[in-house]
Amino acid sequence: MPWGRRLSSADLQLILLALLAERPAHGYELIKTLEERSGGFYNPSPGVIYPALTYLDDVGHAQAEQDGTRKLYRITPAGEAHLAANRATADAILEALTRIGGRMDQVREAFAGVGDADGGASDEVHRARHALRHALHRKRGCDPAEARRIAAILDRAAAEILGG
Repeated sequence: MPWGRRLSSADLQLILLALLAERPAHGYELIKTLEERSGGFYNPSPGVIYPALTYLDDVGHAQAEQDGTRKLYRITPAGEAHLAANRATADAILEALTRIGGRMDQVREAFAGVGDADGGASDEVHRARHALRHALHRKRGCDPAEARRIAAILDRAAAEILGG
């Protein structure tokens, strides 16, 4: 995501409208939805979400109604028109969050560790991964012959790991 872990105010307002177009929601639900869609990569704080929702309410793109002690936000016809005019941007941001969420899941799986039931074994796997990462980092930019040698070592290691 070119904007890093923070969205601009306009982008955040736009994706909040996109989420409200799916269904009315409380601020907390919107925070959780964004966190889930991004696999934990983007976890906006209430101090970011609630001012954005207040702004959307002030400009007439969303409407807040009391729902017990909380506010339930709905998109308005003006908000739907604004969203329609900017749908490509909203979809691109939500798609990027979902894609990053998928990558985060892959990373979590990769680092889950072999033998998590045995903390010592998991620590050993973590140490070995760290040593491998360090070795590969030191070999960055090596000549083609060395790169092929490293690839062969990694191929043998992967085969041995999978072969048991």
